Order: sequence, then C-alpha cells, then structure tokens
Amino acid sequence: MDTNKIWDRVKKIVKEAGLLLLLIFIFSNIIGWLRAPKLESNTLMLTKATLIDGSAWRYEEGKPLVLHFWGMWCPVCRTEAANVDAVSKAYNVVTVAVNSGDDATVAHYLKKHNLNFKVINDPHGKLAKRFKVTVFPTTFLFNANGSLKFTEVGYTTTAGLLARLKLAH
Repeated sequence: MDTNKIWDRVKKIVKEAGLLLLLIFIFSNIIGWLRAPKLESNTLMLTKATLIDGSAWRYEEGKPLVLHFWGMWCPVCRTEAANVDAVSKAYNVVTVAVNSGDDATVAHYLKKHNLNFKVINDPHGKLAKRFKVTVFPTTFLFNANGSLKFTEVGYTTTAGLLARLKLAH
C-alpha cells in the first residue's frame, strides 16, 4: 500500500472518530439537560450554612458560586472530585455531601483523598431535596448576582467548570 492511501485512511479514521466524539458530547449534554433539576426559583436559596469543620459559610455577593452536590458512595463523584477541588482553589465553591455520614466521616474522606473544598454535610438529603437533586453529582452555577446560570448533571471536567464560570459573569 502506498503512503498516500495510508494517510487517506488515517484521515478518514480521525474524521470519523472526531464525529463520534462530537455526537457523544452532544448526546451527553442533552441527557444532562433533561436530567437537570428544575428549581422553583433561579435565585440562590442558600446564603449561609455550617461547614463540616464547624465554621460558618456565607454566600459572597458579587462573586459567582459553584454549588456542587455529591456523595462519598457515588463513583462518578469520586472521579470528579479532583476537578471540583482544582476549581475551588481559585473560585467560590461550596459542596454538599449527601447521605455520606457524619461530619467526621466526611472530613476523614476529604483528608484521605487530599480534597480541600468547602463542604456542607447533608446526612439525610434534606438540602438535596430542597434543590430537587436526584442524580449525583449535580452542580449548580450561580452568577455574581446569585442567579442560576448553569446546571450540570453527571461528570464535568475542570475545563468545563472553568468555561461555565467565565460565561457566568
């Protein structure tokens, strides 16, 4: 086989793979949109809470907020945790550990996995119900005025979170 035919074949495979990835991306976004909780209000319903370390958390007006619901029992959440942690180093991120045990159990999990994001414990899922979260992980992104801009259900990348934060301004 001559090199031109080989390169033509490689180009065709790359083109088809790219198209397949694009279709998967589109399909997964449609599924995520369909599964996203529909809130009664697009205004942030959580402005203060107690974190697992006992400190008080307050929503900082004028800054976008990532509100991330997850569980220690959720395999996708475990995979995504490093992405949320990376974003939390530069942006206002608060997470909600749902049905994951007491504060000490969640704190031990964070330490074991070297995660440093802020955590509100929701041991009985009451806060998750308030936000109509039924799929984990679920991430809400509120703009600097506290208005909901994006809801993401399922795995998201660091780049995806950062892009949404840029669009939320």
